[in-house]
Parts: sequence; C-alpha cells; structure tokens
Amino acid sequence: MFETPITVVGTIVTNPERRWVGDQELFKFRVASNSRRRTAEGTWEPGNSLYATVNCWGRLVTGVGAGLGKGDAVIVVGNVYTSEYEDRDGNRRSSLEIRATSVGPDLARTIARIEKRRHPEPAADAAPAEGEVSAEGHDRADDDPDDAIDADPSELDDEAIPLSA
Repeated sequence: MFETPITVVGTIVTNPERRWVGDQELFKFRVASNSRRRTAEGTWEPGNSLYATVNCWGRLVTGVGAGLGKGDAVIVVGNVYTSEYEDRDGNRRSSLEIRATSVGPDLARTIARIEKRRHPEPAADAAPAEGEVSAEGHDRADDDPDDAIDADPSELDDEAIPLSA
C-alpha cells in the first residue's frame, strides 16, 4: 500500500552482488541515471545524476544475474523507497533503493539477444493436466503465446494468418 512506482533508465555502476537473505536469493547492484542538457552554444553539458541501489528478488534473480553486469545500459521498473541506517561513525544516513519488478537492457544504447526461459516438457507417459494440449509439438497452455513467432510455418494450423496480411 502507498508504494511509489519508478522507472529509471541508466547504467549499472557496480559489480552486481548475488547473495542469500534468509531463505531468499537477492541480486543487488547500483544504477546511475545521468542527464545532459544543451547549452546556448549548442554543446552538451552534464546535468543532474541519480544513484539508486536496485534489489532483485524471486524469479528476477535468474534473468538479471545471467544477463547483466557492470557497465550495462538498463531500464529498471519497480517501487522506490528510502533505506535508513547508521554508518560506522554513528551518523544517521539514508539511501534510495528500488525493489525491482522488471529489469532489462536499454535497447536504445545496446544490442541484446533474447533467450526465452523454457518450461520443461512433461513426461511422455504423463496424462496432460487440465488446460494443457497433448498434441505433439504444440505448446502447453502456460507457455508464452508469442512462441508461435518462432515456429516453423509448416507446423502452424491451416487457419493461421500470414504476417503480411
């Protein structure tokens, strides 16, 4: 309740840290978002900067941990909050943190190859669960519907509409 959503476009500026907190895995890194502004002479000068710690939990840990690192251009979506703590000298400090719900490469500043996470196929002798299709070569109901894009056109149903239509 009363969470503050945020989207940050920036660069990962620290080596990501992967660790366990209790029984949950955490993937954590810092992101910097730097602005620039055009001067009256038409040149660019640095503007303000935003630095935030990004915390990735759950299924996000696997994808972010396998694909992103220091120096990568990213887009982070999540909820922002302030973490307060005392430093070594006893001074009260705070830092901006984002609990990420989505993290991905910024395709305006990098090139990425997408590898979809595939679900393991059920055993051949197992009966299909409700909502699954047991026809050979067809995706299960919980698979991504966009997988049809990767399919061989000869395997598609006769009712399929070509992309040029």
